Amino acid sequence: MKQRVLATWSRSGYRGMTSGVLALSLAGCQKSQPNPAAEAPPSTPPVIETGGSSSVTVDNPSRFQLVSTVSRNVVDTINVTGSVNPDVSREIPIVPLANGRVVALHVALGQTVHKGQLLMDVQSPDVATAFGTYLKAVSDEHLAKVTLERDKLLYSKGAIAQTQLEQAQNGEEDALAGLTAAEQELKILGVDKAHPSDTLHVYSPINGIVVAQNATAAAAVGITYAGNQGSLLIADLSHIWVICDVYENELAQVVVGQHADIRVNALPGKVFSGTISDIGAILDPNLRTAKVRIQVNNPGTELRIGMFTTATLSSKRAAAVVAVPSTAVLHLHDREYVYVPGGAQGTFRRVNIKGGNQLDGNMTEVLAGLPAGQQVVANALDLQNTADQ
Repeated sequence: MKQRVLATWSRSGYRGMTSGVLALSLAGCQKSQPNPAAEAPPSTPPVIETGGSSSVTVDNPSRFQLVSTVSRNVVDTINVTGSVNPDVSREIPIVPLANGRVVALHVALGQTVHKGQLLMDVQSPDVATAFGTYLKAVSDEHLAKVTLERDKLLYSKGAIAQTQLEQAQNGEEDALAGLTAAEQELKILGVDKAHPSDTLHVYSPINGIVVAQNATAAAAVGITYAGNQGSLLIADLSHIWVICDVYENELAQVVVGQHADIRVNALPGKVFSGTISDIGAILDPNLRTAKVRIQVNNPGTELRIGMFTTATLSSKRAAAVVAVPSTAVLHLHDREYVYVPGGAQGTFRRVNIKGGNQLDGNMTEVLAGLPAGQQVVANALDLQNTADQ
């Protein structure tokens, strides 16, 4: 009996003691944990955000200047890409009219040449043949002239018939025609009849740049050998073409005679003026673009063949648009916003807009989201930074 009571007490006493130890342990743990709310210093933020991220309230709203949106007449523009090309009407192929072999080439690809400058020397059997024909024509004409003078004298003495005199006159006329043709052939080939030679000197007909070279020293040249491509190609780059690609849905805004501003990466900040002279009638089936040709004056030859260009095509019609200072536009997460006054004191509301092109006077075009005359915060980034603090 005593053992049973003792065992009972031992089990209940052990449970009580264990519960007491656990209670003391928990109490000790609770006392050792810090209280963050009691230790953190009190804060008074200057900006209170309300209504999510679209509205902010500041303590001193007067520090944020307000400006009104304005209406401006802006000419519609299209920005397209293209490249510099020579004006084909100012390209001249150099084709020696006499077939032969180049014995000296005095210019190279990319070299600037002047009108009358010697380009190449061509040794040609055609020149020798033409000069031989000329010498024979000179001799025949001299003989026919002497015969005519003699027959005139004989006819005046009654020694010959009139028919013989007429034959002599016809012979002189034929010989003179043959001489004229021989001289003309030498002139076409570029040979000076007073200085006979089998070598043809080829000169540049214009001022320009050698943009293509299809012949070298000792190469065969001429119409038969080189065809119509020419031994050299000289282009006058004082006037060039800019060929641009315009998408199908923008072709309605492009007309012949329209003004264009040309910019190139090689000359930052410089703008060249051009005029649209042709709009291609055939569209690229893959890109759905048409070739638009812009004529550009290039007196200093700063624009070089193959340069990548950006052309801004300006419409002849002006449209009224809403504009705000560029500093009033906040670019955030690939979107554009402005801050407008809210309903309560010191409250500003963030409004999503659709921005357009940059305008003169550090202004930005607003395509949608704001009416004209609406007040906005002049420096949206300053207000946004204040809200993020």
